[in-house]
Amino acid sequence: MTVLEDILRTWDGEETTVRFDAASGAWMFICVHSTVLGPAAGGTRMKVYAEPADALLDASRLSAAMTAKNALADLPLGGGKAVLAVPELPQGPARRELLLRYGDLLSSLGGTYRTACDMNTAEVDMDVVAERSPYVFGRTVQGGGSGTSAPSTAVGVFHGILASVAKAFGSPNLTGRTVLVQGVGAVGRSLAAELRDAGAALILTDVDELRAKEAANELGAGVVPPDEAVGTECDVFSPCAVGGVLHASSIASLRCRVVAGAANNQLAQAENAERLAERGILYAPDYVVNAGGIIHLASLELLGEDEARRDERVRGIADTLTEVFRTAEAEGISTGAAAEQMVQGRLAKGKRA
Repeated sequence: MTVLEDILRTWDGEETTVRFDAASGAWMFICVHSTVLGPAAGGTRMKVYAEPADALLDASRLSAAMTAKNALADLPLGGGKAVLAVPELPQGPARRELLLRYGDLLSSLGGTYRTACDMNTAEVDMDVVAERSPYVFGRTVQGGGSGTSAPSTAVGVFHGILASVAKAFGSPNLTGRTVLVQGVGAVGRSLAAELRDAGAALILTDVDELRAKEAANELGAGVVPPDEAVGTECDVFSPCAVGGVLHASSIASLRCRVVAGAANNQLAQAENAERLAERGILYAPDYVVNAGGIIHLASLELLGEDEARRDERVRGIADTLTEVFRTAEAEGISTGAAAEQMVQGRLAKGKRA
């Protein structure tokens, strides 16, 4: 059995579409995890992987997270993810041609999967994909879309942090609280600004150390090297970069009371939610707190709502998270297990409907 076959045999999703793009040398993977609550939706990630199997594994895991995210965000959407595994990140005409061919593949699914931008793709890329497929969220405003969803993601994480701090310390007041933001890209930097305005003391880190220093100068924050971030003392550790940062060794090194951030798939393994609970660290499940982006896209582009209703939905992330905390405490389980229990409940309700 090949590694690809092994991944597909053990995955619990509905459908995987695979295409090798000979012109670019890229592998295209579209994983539809669930359509119980509606058409699957998730981002299109473009990345260089060591092996095609690594890309498929990434897509399968991320698609499952999108099922959970959309369910707890109370959206009429299932979960999916697309990954374009490229030999190198294409630019110019080569990038455009790859995206057009990907648009053809997306369109061939007939709306089972709807996509938006993700790692290494942007709104202008979605404009290109939309030339070949109507199943695209997050185009530029000029291209007929609602533009970047990063600010809404940041606002959602901010309200998730407020709810987490309220649970951990008895008050949502951030004055005198220290938050370490790991990753100051589009979401992390916006989040850091929200936190600063709310009175938090900031510590920033990023693999691009110049970017971290620039953000710190702008926001009046401290900076730590990336390899020291996990062990730095703070009240809230906010992962806003790559996934898989919470594993046995990193959890043992954490010096915080709360983990709440924008990164997808923060837990290297699901059981790490229990490890965090054992250490007395309050974990805000990532797919709950980082749902602001998909809420932005679905609210404005799918449901036809206005910005006020979108913002109300994004703020509602705090209420959902509070319910997760309440369930975990009442049943004596980790917050990760509580969130998964709530997801399964909503999926079961969707199946009955």
